Amino acid sequence: MPQIHENVHELTVGQLSARSGAAVSALHFYETKGLISSRRTAGNQRRYTRETLRRVAFVRAAQRVGIPLADIRDALARLPEERTPTREDWARLSEAWRAELDERISRLSRLRDHLSDCIGCGCLSLRNCALSNPDDVFGQKLSGSRLSS
Repeated sequence: MPQIHENVHELTVGQLSARSGAAVSALHFYETKGLISSRRTAGNQRRYTRETLRRVAFVRAAQRVGIPLADIRDALARLPEERTPTREDWARLSEAWRAELDERISRLSRLRDHLSDCIGCGCLSLRNCALSNPDDVFGQKLSGSRLSS
């Protein structure tokens, strides 16, 4: 990982990319979504504060557990004066996301469990398949892609 001298208070997009592990295109995307910000030099080049590294780490950690970017942006916007997220911020925000993640884990576990049943039947039937047609109450009564009135 490239080292940045402690006297350097602003990073180029390339330095931020190298230090954070995020692609330059991802950093530009994060900026368009309001997750990070930069200032422009006289030559119209982006410059990021060193604190942006922590914001990028926060965004990437939240993304890895499946938090949508809009939710991440909303969480970051609630921080006072757009400050860098702290360990306490992460604990508070991740607690708020816990119920959603627990539900997603439960849903994925059910899908995983039905996957072997579905493959076992060999037909991948839309009428019986719990993956293609989950919780289908009408499929128990009728078949086909539409209901007649």
